[in-house]
Amino acid sequence: MTAPINRIINYSAVNGPGTRSVLIFQGCNFRCLYCHVPDTLGNCNGCGVCAYHCPVGALRPDAPGIIPQWLEEKCIDCGACINACRKDSSPRIRRMSIKDVLDHIMEHRRHIRGITCSGGECTLYAEFMIDLFPVIRRQGLSCLIETNGTLDFEKYRELLDCCDGVMLDIKAADPLRHMELTGRGNEEVFHSAQVLARMGKLTEVRTVVTMADFGARETVEKTARILRPYLRKNDILYRLIPFRVYGVRREYRNLGTPSRKVLEELRDLALSAGFTKALIS
Repeated sequence: MTAPINRIINYSAVNGPGTRSVLIFQGCNFRCLYCHVPDTLGNCNGCGVCAYHCPVGALRPDAPGIIPQWLEEKCIDCGACINACRKDSSPRIRRMSIKDVLDHIMEHRRHIRGITCSGGECTLYAEFMIDLFPVIRRQGLSCLIETNGTLDFEKYRELLDCCDGVMLDIKAADPLRHMELTGRGNEEVFHSAQVLARMGKLTEVRTVVTMADFGARETVEKTARILRPYLRKNDILYRLIPFRVYGVRREYRNLGTPSRKVLEELRDLALSAGFTKALIS
């Protein structure tokens, strides 16, 4: 079994507790306007456009419909191929097996507390993670998931049994605003929040806050209301993330970063609504 991996961040301090290696899976079923890794959204169709934009010849085009060969030793990581891509993808994706991932992680084993699966949307590859996590945990490392919440976790109890926690993005409370922001509704997201909290696997919820009106206050209130029955029992963090333009597609960089005052008001709202931990990051 293999999965398409966009890249592996060897050391991260922002994808869960401690220093972690982060697996960025390719492909997503959301199209968030403010996505800061848009090259993870789509899948390469082998059009070859990227190869003709590479300044050092690190991409070798083949026949149409076949992903260009990536010559990693020549690549200067300039991003020209990603900027040229019309599919929100990358020709530098690697299809990795469980052994490939384990071998990579073990090179950094002494310096990390665990791994975090992210994306894109990593739960599109739930079966891969079900096989991967027990292997990683046998090395004394923890396994976390960052997700948009569209997986039916009730049908994937085995995945929850072998992971140590889930960090859930909650984009917007209002279904129409959520659709505008992501291209998809949010009913399954809030359902996942309840399922994960009930099973004691929800460690963190996250909301990106912009100056554009996607209803951040309403989102915090609804999230707290839905999770209130579980907040005393589970130590769930609410993380408020100010919009940043880094990596965002050019046409969506005007969504605006909220003031510190707005963020602090939302943090205080989360705490007053029942969360014991709320952070701005």
